[in-house]
Amino acid sequence: MEDTNRSWYFVERPAGEPDADCFELRAADVPEPAEGELLVRVEYLSVDPYMRGRMRDSESYAEPWDVGDVLSGGVVGEVIESKSDQYDAGDLVTGEGTWAEYSVLDAGDVAPVDPEIADPPAYLGVLGMPGRTAYFGLLDVGDPNPGDTVVVSGAAGAVGSVVGQIAKLNGCRVVGFAGSDEKIRWLTDDLGFDAAVNYKATDDYGAALEEVAPGGVDVYYDNVGGPITDAVFTKLNLDARVAVCGQIAHYNAESVPTGPRKLPQLIAPRATVQGFLVGDYATRFEEASEQLAAWVASGEIDHRETVVEGLENAPDAFLGLFSGDNVGKQVVRVAE
Repeated sequence: MEDTNRSWYFVERPAGEPDADCFELRAADVPEPAEGELLVRVEYLSVDPYMRGRMRDSESYAEPWDVGDVLSGGVVGEVIESKSDQYDAGDLVTGEGTWAEYSVLDAGDVAPVDPEIADPPAYLGVLGMPGRTAYFGLLDVGDPNPGDTVVVSGAAGAVGSVVGQIAKLNGCRVVGFAGSDEKIRWLTDDLGFDAAVNYKATDDYGAALEEVAPGGVDVYYDNVGGPITDAVFTKLNLDARVAVCGQIAHYNAESVPTGPRKLPQLIAPRATVQGFLVGDYATRFEEASEQLAAWVASGEIDHRETVVEGLENAPDAFLGLFSGDNVGKQVVRVAE
């Protein structure tokens, strides 16, 4: 084990899009676990769009970071020292840790990682928080029925790619919006989406949607917001359901622009629009984790992780989320 522990600190609140000045890499002593805790050597850490909200000095659905905090998020790693009967040194676990080489985790809040089911980074994606977000957001909020047309924005991301596959398993027709031809091919050729739109290749999202979903939209899983969502709202069918998961199009905006007024378009179709947080379903996480693991093990759900090498590149990996660098889940490999 190393004598020092490198960690990323949040040192400046951004105005608009974050940049490298928001982060600082510092070295300190390796932390000591207390009773009930685990010292974990981090192998992979997660970067996620919701973290942008934690950089604001205001209320958000995730607790804001204070300037000077060590950055935190999901990690997968090896237990180096255990002060708990639940885990032994050498076990692989996943939980909420820090952007660091070594992190102390509460043994009661971690879960085991089984490499026989999937490689460890998948436990930060399809078998982690993004997978559970897809599961509950689609099945509980979207409430899809066989034959429904399900549209997913941000479809090639960690959440959207799982949403589309679960929808297919439920007998739906699935359409995705993504930002490159590579992502479109992945969605349609590998994941089984019925159609997909490269939103960077068109200025008329409404016309593009009409082409791929001429029968309208029964379920919209919204990861993005902005003009894509404006276009989808004009195509909602009777009793359509909209699950609002994220609004990445607005995360870096200093003031959110007022777009077309969309509420009148919900009246005729009697559409339901519901925001949700995956934490609302905490008592059912085991259900989702077991089902997702079964689908992954059987090959019914595919997944991809974009791996950025090196702890020193964690801020770049995070910032890359806002330019669409990732296909599937974006993770950072900290150690082998």
